[in-house]
Amino acid sequence: MNPGNIRILGIAPYEGMKSIMQKLARERQDIDLTVYVGDLHKGAEIARKNFHEDFDIIISRGGTAELIGDITQLPVIEISLSVYDILRAIKMAENFASRYAIVGFPSITGSARLLCDLLQYKVEICTIHSEQEVKEALLALKKKGYRMVLCDMIANTTAKRLGLNAILITSGNESISNAFDQAVKLCRHHSLLREENRFLQDVIKECGHETVIFRENGEIFYSTLDTDGLDPITEVLRREIPSTLSSGVRRSFKNINGALYSINGHTIPFCGRDYPAFYVSSNKVPFATSKYGVQYLNQNDVEHSFYNSFYNAADGVGAMQSMVEQMAQTDFPIMITGEEGTGKERVAEAVYTRSALRLHPFIIINFALMSDKSWAFLTNHYNSPFNDNNNTIYMKNLDSLSGERLRQLLSIIIDVNLARRNRLLFSCVCGADGSVPGSCLNFVNQLSCLTIHLPPLRERKEEIPALANLYLSALNISLAKEILGLESGAMELLVHYEWPCNYTQFKRILTELTSITTTPYILESSAEALLDRERQAAAASAPRPGRPLLRLDRTLDEINRDIIRAVLDETNGNQSAAAKRLGISRTTLWRFLKQ
Repeated sequence: MNPGNIRILGIAPYEGMKSIMQKLARERQDIDLTVYVGDLHKGAEIARKNFHEDFDIIISRGGTAELIGDITQLPVIEISLSVYDILRAIKMAENFASRYAIVGFPSITGSARLLCDLLQYKVEICTIHSEQEVKEALLALKKKGYRMVLCDMIANTTAKRLGLNAILITSGNESISNAFDQAVKLCRHHSLLREENRFLQDVIKECGHETVIFRENGEIFYSTLDTDGLDPITEVLRREIPSTLSSGVRRSFKNINGALYSINGHTIPFCGRDYPAFYVSSNKVPFATSKYGVQYLNQNDVEHSFYNSFYNAADGVGAMQSMVEQMAQTDFPIMITGEEGTGKERVAEAVYTRSALRLHPFIIINFALMSDKSWAFLTNHYNSPFNDNNNTIYMKNLDSLSGERLRQLLSIIIDVNLARRNRLLFSCVCGADGSVPGSCLNFVNQLSCLTIHLPPLRERKEEIPALANLYLSALNISLAKEILGLESGAMELLVHYEWPCNYTQFKRILTELTSITTTPYILESSAEALLDRERQAAAASAPRPGRPLLRLDRTLDEINRDIIRAVLDETNGNQSAAAKRLGISRTTLWRFLKQ
């Protein structure tokens, strides 16, 4: 770090901007950049926690920059959107057949309106002035028949939740470079907040404690708590402010949500004012979110996973929206079937987010990863999710369990009334013909499961061009690319590929193509080479003709029965011939078949 450089704290609303900022900063000799990713209130909170680290200035974009400016005395430079940034987003939108509108703050819509007037584009432009206006504006556009919006990060997440496709208007190199220039020019004329930074460094002297500093009116001045200031701990501290200001020093213990907190309060004078500062520690033991392959998620975790997934962007639930909504309101178990990579877990998340139990944990049990230790925990441990109530339990890859464990699992579910005490979701992999393993059908019948079948991607070929362009827009952001689309030949190759692993494979292929592309469009030759490699890999891993596949995740007796049945098929049911080939007696063969 050069002592003479301008020290910049960058708050990027998305990952791609962070990459561009880092790249441009490395090319300059006059700045030192530290950059984090956070949009709106998250970005403001990052700024609140980090502005004491001897930064000279903060750089961010749009609504995030406005929020940061309200909570810190550091100067804030807003990364403006250039006309080229908006034009690039418009060119991406032209890859879609659906109508689109532009939504954003005046800094976006003003430039967009000028551009559209110059190019004689007839595009509806909707200006918002606060975060609260976003949902209403998007609903109005949806009512008019719009399916896509060009927007900033404020509207991006809300648009996805409302079922609209969204293309983020990203800031290009020139816009970020201009912001750096403004920051250097401003900081060369100002020396700000050095004394306050030293003050905050003195405050954080008690290692191992969370620190919260208030102004006299109860407004948070500084906090290391990872909250939005509305949590129970913060409210308890606010009630301690008068006593701390009057006494100067105050220590207390508080029981908050079953955890015992030690609170040390001090009054610290600074610039003629008294600041009540609290150091907080707790004996609370964090609950393990994952153990033995059993994963615990809350509502926010699941919503973030679903709404930001490619499956949601591809509108995988859209075709069965009504079915999911109706099933979510029932208490019946649900069996979700489909080929590998068709989005079974995403559908389970969709059911959970729409159910009455969405405020309770969402528990994922992945039977494909089950070890003996995992199974013992699940079936016998007092902390097993099977011993809890009012949760949503999603048991995935049911078909990977052995016959014995499937029988044991079904017996446990029935014996302990698990389906009455919790909402049960299951999933299994079906064959290419849509056939469901008989063991899973047994669960459907015994537990009266509702069923959801997910079609493979090859049955949605007409949607592949839209899916490809939509995911490409997301990859441009995450990979800091500016690719405008795919060559027609490349798109044809994607459309006619069979996609044996469906959305999972589709997402991986598009990611690799985007990563290796250095041209404005993804080339046909690149797509052809990559898909040929996929076919070769699939052929190499395919079983040899005539050689049956044996699942080794079962008991020896179960494997023996499968071998005997295979030999019987080859001998047309002749038990004597089968026994002779296997080197066993007919009595032994008969005994195995009767087990």
